[in-house]
Amino acid sequence: MRVIAGVAKGRRLRALRGRTLRPTADRVKEALFSMLQSRFDLEEAALLDLFAGTGALGIEGLSRGAARAVFVEQDAAARRVLEANLALCGFAARSRVLPLPARRAISELGARGERFAGALLDPPYGRGLADAALSQLAAAGIVQPGGWVAVEHHLDDVLAKAYGPLQLTATRRYGKTAVALFTDLRMVEQAAAS
Repeated sequence: MRVIAGVAKGRRLRALRGRTLRPTADRVKEALFSMLQSRFDLEEAALLDLFAGTGALGIEGLSRGAARAVFVEQDAAARRVLEANLALCGFAARSRVLPLPARRAISELGARGERFAGALLDPPYGRGLADAALSQLAAAGIVQPGGWVAVEHHLDDVLAKAYGPLQLTATRRYGKTAVALFTDLRMVEQAAAS
């Protein structure tokens, strides 16, 4: 597992051995960020990495120019590896790690009025966590108008076409893994109404 592009390109990230954590494959990560960068500007963006695991997705975003990232990971062993990876890449000062379940983190971030240009989700497969997190993100309003949510999920995991203002705008398939991109279309709709 490595950083694909940007200032930390080529850095090998630490992983948890013998655990049920399923890191994002490099080819899926590369395709995901290619899709994001063709549609959105990551420079100076604030990112949210839910179900962060070892932090590979959020770290990739920081390497490609995001200003800061909040990583949410409840597992203590994964958090230790995540924090080591942030230090290894020199991103600790631009990051915050929340030791909470995703549901509670979204509630707390929303209550504090925090907003993000984009959110990265890679929850455990087959538990309905992606669907639940998308619903909660939409309700909490922590994705900025014009922002995005990228979800890595198993092909069998069913996602809706819309969650409030978050509309499904692109999908890709890589074997049994799929990536869904949701865009908060409020800014587009407001511009069209003007």
